[in-house]
Amino acid sequence: MVDQNAALGLIDELRVAVPEEVRAAKRINSEGERIIEKAQEEAERIVARAQEQAAFLIDERGLTKAADDESRRMLARADSDAHEIRRGADEYAVSVLVGLEGDVVRTLQSIKKGIELLDERRAELRPEGVEEELDGAEPGRDQAEGDEDEVGRASEPARR
Repeated sequence: MVDQNAALGLIDELRVAVPEEVRAAKRINSEGERIIEKAQEEAERIVARAQEQAAFLIDERGLTKAADDESRRMLARADSDAHEIRRGADEYAVSVLVGLEGDVVRTLQSIKKGIELLDERRAELRPEGVEEELDGAEPGRDQAEGDEDEVGRASEPARR
């Protein structure tokens, strides 16, 4: 019991209205797809940028680690070189000092021989009565010279 005219009018109105609604729905659907596409492209760009940045950071960390390793190697080499230089300098110093010690010993022996020679000459040149006046000192040497001889022996370097 529906009024046929009213039902037909309603159907006509729906025919006119539905295509407009369908077009609006298609437009909305199309707009949604376009937004999704744009979002997908943006997401891909963000992921690509993140991957590039991650690769850069990994490379940078690798370079930093390599630089740290190289600096450690350089410091170890410098320490080793410094130790070797110190050892060589010590050996050189010992060698120079041993040579100097030998020169000083030879010079001291020459000085002692010279003093003995001069003492012998002085003893030969003294009149015979002068030796008795020295109160028991070595002939040809006074007491101060005898003390110097003892000091010379005490300061003589130890033999190696």
